[in-house]
Amino acid sequence: MRRDAGSDASAPAGSRITWRLTGLPAPHPAERLGRAVGLRVLRIPGIRRALVVAGTVDRLRDLPHHPSAGQPVRAATVVVVWWRYPGLGWSGNVGTLPQLRRHRVGLPRLRRGAATVRLALAAPVPLRSAVRAALRALDGSRPMPSPGTTGVTALGPPPAYLPAGATVLTAGPLPERDEIRAHDLVLDGRDVSGPQDPGRDATGPQGERGAAYGVRLAGAGHAVTTPAGERLVLIDAERINPRGRLAAAYRPEAAEISLEFARADRSGASRFRGPVSGSSRYGSLTGPGLDAAALAALRRVRAVHCRLVPGEHPEQTAGLLVQLAATGVLVHAPVLPPAVADLLDPQLRVLVTGQPPGSAGPDGSAGPDGSLTVEARSVRQRRAAMRGHAAGLRLPGLADGGLPALGRPPSVSAVLITRRPELVTTALAAIITQTYPEMEIILGLHGIELPESARRALSDAGRPFEVLHLPESVDFGAGLAAATRRARGTLITKFDDDDSYGVEHVWDLVLARHYSGATLVGKGAEFVHLDDQGVTLRRRSGIPEAYGGVVAGGTMLLAKSDLEAVGGWRPVPRSVDLGLIERLRAEGATIYRTHPLGYLYHRRPTGHTWDPGEAYFVDSAYSRWTGVPAEAMGDEVTPPSTAAASGAAGAATRPAGRPPS
Repeated sequence: MRRDAGSDASAPAGSRITWRLTGLPAPHPAERLGRAVGLRVLRIPGIRRALVVAGTVDRLRDLPHHPSAGQPVRAATVVVVWWRYPGLGWSGNVGTLPQLRRHRVGLPRLRRGAATVRLALAAPVPLRSAVRAALRALDGSRPMPSPGTTGVTALGPPPAYLPAGATVLTAGPLPERDEIRAHDLVLDGRDVSGPQDPGRDATGPQGERGAAYGVRLAGAGHAVTTPAGERLVLIDAERINPRGRLAAAYRPEAAEISLEFARADRSGASRFRGPVSGSSRYGSLTGPGLDAAALAALRRVRAVHCRLVPGEHPEQTAGLLVQLAATGVLVHAPVLPPAVADLLDPQLRVLVTGQPPGSAGPDGSAGPDGSLTVEARSVRQRRAAMRGHAAGLRLPGLADGGLPALGRPPSVSAVLITRRPELVTTALAAIITQTYPEMEIILGLHGIELPESARRALSDAGRPFEVLHLPESVDFGAGLAAATRRARGTLITKFDDDDSYGVEHVWDLVLARHYSGATLVGKGAEFVHLDDQGVTLRRRSGIPEAYGGVVAGGTMLLAKSDLEAVGGWRPVPRSVDLGLIERLRAEGATIYRTHPLGYLYHRRPTGHTWDPGEAYFVDSAYSRWTGVPAEAMGDEVTPPSTAAASGAAGAATRPAGRPPS
């Protein structure tokens, strides 16, 4: 039996430039088990069977870059040694696999343990395809819904940013389709001086009806070159993201580590300067970047500092910096070579080169410190990294065919149902000022008339809107159902009239939906404002950046199709949010809670449907501010750039709205 070592190796591979992260905290017991197992592929020579053993699900996601990923198999057994149920009521189903004939999923009796997926196939498929199907049974992530999709094919070794659903061809001609274009994008990482496909060439006339392929993007690693000659750095945000980031990473005592680069000598060995402190991770600039072991370690790291950034391999260096930024760890590289700086999203470049909270600047002065300040900076940084560099958001916009809508983020319908006329204008302002470009407003007036100030606000919003007049006798759940029927967005998000929202709130939810793949995403009600006392409290309310069972009702976002598939909103006067969550749980859906910034839950003297008293919130609070801290609301706006720019332009040209019905 032959065994292939996984990508969890701790020594650097021979290459011209390698990197290392030093000073990492010691791994937790569960992480030590994951490191010990790593990612291993065992194959019997001459028999197309494979056994894949991974310490964690994150390590299983590293398999597309494993040397055996492209090997054909007719049977595969996938074992995850340390597996946890992603949600209550979870029952995993394998993903689509054309040649699948039999499968069996074995999950632990308790909430954690070993999980096994066995697949038997009628014809050989690449190992990466079999593992991708098994992953659906283990993590439940689902692609972002879209009214129009982009077909992607990769030639040669898969690039580090490759989306999970793409087709990979390591050999053979490109597939052809007579009636439709086989794929819209071809990611060609082969040596251009080498042999080319003798069949239809992906570089043929763009936009030509009946052409086999639309646009060919050259480049390997983390970079692509568009037909216009633009160089883009991309990452796979479904693998590289802040999922699992711990709240302890924002505290002053959290670890701060170093990123160092070294050139390899003629023997291939890299000579780094200085001793190694703490745990360390190594990698090559020609490799896929961060692996699962590095991601797990970074979840407890506050910041990573890099004093010297090499100018060689600028695309791969920029790709590594973007990956680090997307995890949520503060990246500080005050001096960037121009070739590297030009490849970073403009907002991300400002954050990476700027002074991080709590550190000393060139003049010796220290920047603002505190866990909330660090957390706010982390959120701004990861937001810029994903909006500017996530392949799932950027690649569709590069497709040819006269479909500019493919380059826009998914459309969102913001639903607001209210029966309090004094709050309508303020609640609408929170929606109108959102930076998310592709959004419409569905306003349901529950037994009230539209105030004149709200009418003017809608007319001047520059966004599509619709106003529904709902009889006072209609239950709240039935009103939400009526508003949802009129919604035209791919995604639905719910706003509450008595809460406050930061201007980046909807962007945060859409990004969380993209990298978590969960059916429902939202935020926790960690920040609570007591209006009669004029104070803001922060309390523990679940675990952020993790799969769980509950999110705040005023922050829910899910696909309209998923909402309707479980029966929609229940026609009840209260606890409508809980009713939907229970329906989702019954269907085995996953629920993901992202960071809590940008959402403020208000407690007002006028009373609430659920009212445990202010003492309930005061007793559970661990931080307190007079007024509302700017960091809690995310008032430091990260202006949309790159991927969002085209969407913003499109939003400004759409009809302003529809008259009340």
